[in-house]
Amino acid sequence: MEEEVSQIPGRIKEFREILEISAMDMAKDIGITLETYARYENGDLDIPISVLYKIAGRLGTDATVLLTGEDPKMANAAVCRKGKGVRIERYPGYEFSSLAYNFRGRTIEPLLVFLDPSKAPADPVTHSGQEFNYVVEGRVKVTVGKREYILNEGDSIYFDAQLPHGQSAVDRPSRFITIIQE
Repeated sequence: MEEEVSQIPGRIKEFREILEISAMDMAKDIGITLETYARYENGDLDIPISVLYKIAGRLGTDATVLLTGEDPKMANAAVCRKGKGVRIERYPGYEFSSLAYNFRGRTIEPLLVFLDPSKAPADPVTHSGQEFNYVVEGRVKVTVGKREYILNEGDSIYFDAQLPHGQSAVDRPSRFITIIQE
């Protein structure tokens, strides 16, 4: 998986150059600074999933193509068998698997997220749309804006993803399903 993740910036750059989009225009179009965009494209900075979707949208492709180098194949239904999602370690202690990576034209993104409590939680993120989290295993602290919620197995939360938010494992490794709609 490390090898796959390391190829994402190169795929983005290749698409951008084929489409003759300058790095400056790309940064402007997705709403970030040129410096930040350059760090993403050079592989110096992890690309948040929300930014990856903005980049894919601007490039006129599916995020799966950027993640895996392959087009999604399914139009009517896509099955993802246990342990077979496209896995990405976004940052230490936060790993996710895309559960619908092989479905063309997705309007939501379901992800299975693993949190390691021994790693420091990441800074809060924001993105357009809404988000739903459902705890499958463990205990997860979800911060939305200035509020914190402790969720146990079977608990869920739905929130405005434009508010700064983040998740962390409370006291043991935890897994939750998140569904992002942008």
